[in-house]
Amino acid sequence: MSAISDQTLKSVLESAISRVAEARDAKELDEIRVAFLGKKGLVTEQMKRLGTLPPEERKTFGAQVNEAKNGVEDAIKKRGAELESLRYADLAEKEWIDVTVPGEPVKRGHLNPISQIQYELEDIFTSLGFAVVDGPHVETEFNNFEALNIPADHPARDMQDTFWTEDGNLLRTHTSCMQIRAMQRMKPPMRLIAPGRVFRYEATDASHENTFYQMEGLMIDRNISVSNLIHFMKTLLREIFKRDVKIRLRPGYFPFVEPGFELDINCLICGGSGCPVCKQSGWVELLPCGLVHPNVLKNVGIDPSEFTGFAFGLGLNRLVMMRYGIDDIRHFLSGDVRFVEQF
Repeated sequence: MSAISDQTLKSVLESAISRVAEARDAKELDEIRVAFLGKKGLVTEQMKRLGTLPPEERKTFGAQVNEAKNGVEDAIKKRGAELESLRYADLAEKEWIDVTVPGEPVKRGHLNPISQIQYELEDIFTSLGFAVVDGPHVETEFNNFEALNIPADHPARDMQDTFWTEDGNLLRTHTSCMQIRAMQRMKPPMRLIAPGRVFRYEATDASHENTFYQMEGLMIDRNISVSNLIHFMKTLLREIFKRDVKIRLRPGYFPFVEPGFELDINCLICGGSGCPVCKQSGWVELLPCGLVHPNVLKNVGIDPSEFTGFAFGLGLNRLVMMRYGIDDIRHFLSGDVRFVEQF
């Protein structure tokens, strides 16, 4: 029995080593392992014969089975290392990479010029004690018009062609509605700016768009006058243009301020000689402003006999045009990547 078993083990070991040497990949090698060392493998089956042997032969036969098992395991381990080495050698030949070749440059994104100027303005005004507030694009008729002293029959409604929604709301026509929201939830004194996108249903030209950006500014306190307004406007323009610019303040009508003004700056595109941006006038309307109308204060629950304030609306697109010498507001929504890449 022992001689027969010994011969059988030698045959199993030789067969295993032969098949292992011919294995071509890790999958085939694992199949050989299961065939010889698995629960029903040939070497494992020999181990099960121990119970049929006389006690004096079991120790010797058990040692022979373990020797055969170790032999198969060593052969599989050695062939596995060879196959791994061959795999990487093959990769080096077929999938080599020249690490000395310069890589593709990584393109970095950047902020739109309107966003750049908006953040710069926010830094200027927050340094002056102003808070930055926000609001929804879709507004109520009350916040956009009525609270700003523009009732349904007011002629100023015709000055702002409006996108209306089916449920009776609208796309905000100015950022002034955000000051209404702020005054409804805040108590004076207050200083705030409200930058954002606005919408007008109107024809476009070099200085007008149907979608553009504004920044509303508001200051409410005791004894606020026009001199406070002028001071902050001059500070704003000096900081944003990094130099003093020529301005003019002329009377202007806006239902939500009294008195109201148009603050114009000398056109920085043509230097005042006349161009399509300034409509050949040499001046660009930039900062409609004035003292907050008492009716507006009453509409949000602020006593106009105790508090006064000023408000202004800054056209961000036009400010960017003056800053960078852009001659057509329509460039901002043109989708031309060459335009925004300049900034």
